[in-house]
Amino acid sequence: MIRLTSRIQYLNVNASRLFQHQQQQRFFRLSRAFRHTPTHDFNVIHLQPRIATSSIKRPKLTTSLTLPAQKHNLSTQPETSNSAEMSSKLIPSDPDHVMVIRNVTPNIATFSVPFSRFGKVKIGGRGTLVKLTSGGLAIFSPVALTKATQAKVMEMGGDVRYIVALDYEHHIFISEWKKEYPSAKIIGPEGLPEKRAKQTDDPKINDDEFAVVFKKENKREIKIDPDFDADFDYEYVDGHANLEIVFFYKPEQVLIQADLLFNLPPTEQYSKVPESELPADGAVGKLFACVQNPRGDTKWLQRFNWYLLAKNRESFNDSMAQIAKWDFHTMIPCHGDVLEGDGKEVFMKVFDWHLQGHK
Repeated sequence: MIRLTSRIQYLNVNASRLFQHQQQQRFFRLSRAFRHTPTHDFNVIHLQPRIATSSIKRPKLTTSLTLPAQKHNLSTQPETSNSAEMSSKLIPSDPDHVMVIRNVTPNIATFSVPFSRFGKVKIGGRGTLVKLTSGGLAIFSPVALTKATQAKVMEMGGDVRYIVALDYEHHIFISEWKKEYPSAKIIGPEGLPEKRAKQTDDPKINDDEFAVVFKKENKREIKIDPDFDADFDYEYVDGHANLEIVFFYKPEQVLIQADLLFNLPPTEQYSKVPESELPADGAVGKLFACVQNPRGDTKWLQRFNWYLLAKNRESFNDSMAQIAKWDFHTMIPCHGDVLEGDGKEVFMKVFDWHLQGHK
């Protein structure tokens, strides 16, 4: 009986470990989906034990989890099967009713909207409008162009000169803004013009010409325009899974980025949504929001960035070192709340592994 009890306890312990491992794998698969990216190059992750089976099917504990490696190819980035359906899900039925428009600084306004992955995991969305010292405007990661957003544009001068796709994914409303402001120049990362040209099933996405396309080979040599460059420093994070372009607005010491860092939960972005319309917070949503909150313990967020975001760690590390040189205080992400005052401090904490130059 003692031997049988011990055997049962042994099996229960290993079954529990197996369940934890399966839950972890599920989380990482969903996390990759949130970032709209394929699986990237992984080495060995020392996070949770993995259950292996011997020839006699007896559970055996190992100390590492090995994930498959895949090549990241711009020409084979995953396309949505129906981009029209995808963009329609990004637009609330009445955007003005739920959009939060506010001035983060005297020259920067944000358009914050609700957005949830799979209709369940709340991450929010945000466009950022910046007034240059020359008087022109630049819109980063544009959201739906509504009467309220147009009114804000007019309030800030009305001269939209630049429309910026902050990465490979934040581009759905570029054509809408370009149509309204035809003289504006479109800026984005390599691969995005080709991606948009293929999405012929979505009337919101046109084959618009890009004035500036950031490429890995000469990214530090790229210039946009004298009036833009006078106010902004920028870094193309080609090592990021979504091909991020990060901008530093020097006059007001503000960092603008899309998917480099989330700051969940997206409180502001859901602040105007009626409680009866809020999506339920499931277990995965709560877990993801916990991992993507950079103000507390960032252990899991650091692992997420290290193993999932940085498809090329050497290049990613170099970009983080470049961004760390900038003297910013506020960070405006596309997903989650704005980090006001302590943006640089949070950045340094979250990307500490990369800043130390680990490989």
